[in-house]
Amino acid sequence: MAAIDIDSWMERAISEARAAAAESEVPVGAVLIQDGSVLGTGHNRTEQLDDPSAHAEILALRAAGAARGDWRLEGSTLVVTLEPCPMCIGAIVWARVERLVFGARDPRYGACGSAVELLPSRLSPHLREVRSGCRESECSELLKSFFRQLRET
Repeated sequence: MAAIDIDSWMERAISEARAAAAESEVPVGAVLIQDGSVLGTGHNRTEQLDDPSAHAEILALRAAGAARGDWRLEGSTLVVTLEPCPMCIGAIVWARVERLVFGARDPRYGACGSAVELLPSRLSPHLREVRSGCRESECSELLKSFFRQLRET
């Protein structure tokens, strides 16, 4: 997948993150794609749904599974603004996502090496590629700005 394509898909994920912030949710957005088409999108909705599993990644995977009529999402790419947590990595692995691209690292909960590493190849044979740092400063600034405003109010 060409860098320019990833950049444009990350723009879509960032739009989802902004939608989360507008709903007073932690600004994380995700888009699941395959063959140039969107399979599912999501942004954090944990507060809105009173659901600790309503992370952007989980909601994008759910939407894709519903649209496809199959939970197996082989050949897909998940683009997300923040490094996935352990729960989301589990869902990504189970869904058989092929590529994961994320923006900002999460030193508290990131499961792709920042807080913990949950992606050894024997546990995730379908996940062939993990890329970090796509538009990292922009993704990071969305989060910093959100929490700064939260502290000020």
